[in-house]
Amino acid sequence: MSQTAGSVDAAIEAFREGSPVLVHDAADREGETDLIYPAGSVTPADVSRMRNDAGGLVCVALADEVADAFGLPFLDEALDHPAAGDHELGYDERSSFSLPVNHRDTYTGVTDEDRAATITALAEAAADPESVDFADEFRAPGHIHLLRAAPNLLVDREGHTELGIALAAAAGREPAVVVCEMLDDETGEALAPADARAYAERNGLAYLEGSEIVERLG
Repeated sequence: MSQTAGSVDAAIEAFREGSPVLVHDAADREGETDLIYPAGSVTPADVSRMRNDAGGLVCVALADEVADAFGLPFLDEALDHPAAGDHELGYDERSSFSLPVNHRDTYTGVTDEDRAATITALAEAAADPESVDFADEFRAPGHIHLLRAAPNLLVDREGHTELGIALAAAAGREPAVVVCEMLDDETGEALAPADARAYAERNGLAYLEGSEIVERLG
């Protein structure tokens, strides 16, 4: 078994068991490593870990067909404001952001408990989207930012959104994953791949380059 196959297999197995993995997209893209969880396994302690160890934005990525079933737009298309137009992203053609939401049973929505409740409810809904009235269960705006994966995943786009959903599909998990960028406390920049890999090794987590996932699952 090649080194690439082995590391991807380890990540798939970790996802199957509900554990997070670290994925660096590419040096010529965002150049960021995200801590990625299967959404259905996220606990309040996991949200705390993302806040403290990662530090980026806690988002839930959904497969395109799930977002369609929920009637979720791309955020730049839903906003009626000049700031939503003329995006010039240096790393991609468009942002994958959709609505930010809270589950209706949460209070402020921002606590670790509330965010975990929203995340796991999104995973449950994504497992059977046709049976869910999204507006009955979730409200917007909220504290969990939703992302829409590209329809053909890695064929269309190689962002963390698609990389995470591809891992979830390979692991037989619901088509919903949590992604959170890892930042460097000293520089304030994206955590360097070598430091992200060292974090993964210290914590017994799988670390992958995006290219490994594209090669195996694209």
